[in-house]
Amino acid sequence: MHLEPVTEADRAVVAAQLGRPPRALRAVAARCPSGHVAVVQTSPRLEDGTPFPTLYYLTCPRLTSLCSTLEAAGVMKEMTARLAEDVQLAEAYEKAHQSYLAQRDEIESLGTQVSAGGMPGRVKCLHVHLAHALACGPGVNPFGDETLRLISDQWPAGDCAAANKG
Repeated sequence: MHLEPVTEADRAVVAAQLGRPPRALRAVAARCPSGHVAVVQTSPRLEDGTPFPTLYYLTCPRLTSLCSTLEAAGVMKEMTARLAEDVQLAEAYEKAHQSYLAQRDEIESLGTQVSAGGMPGRVKCLHVHLAHALACGPGVNPFGDETLRLISDQWPAGDCAAANKG
């Protein structure tokens, strides 16, 4: 994993991507091939002290849209069902959960075993899993890796920053 300091230009891009100022921004965790921010690392707490367990946050509008399309197609339900049937998948997902908690706790412990995206018992947010996979690389989050494979025919493709302006 390679975290980059957030520049003012990055902060402006993320604000434009989200349509609001970013909260609890710590670092850029991944960029799209076109160079714009795709994933940010956030602090475990918002500026007002409210817990914010989502350590990696997907910001790229193209990736967000692709994840939303998969979610609308029911992919998460099928993924969750496979957890009950595939012991190796469930073990890999548990490891992803533990990795996520350890990385977050290195920054600040929230005193909870709640991570993000439904880990480790269900899959409830492909955005979180894809963000985790892009930030940490392949082999860390099985559902993030799978999501990336599911969208591989649509991303990366051209300058997704420009593709989402119109």
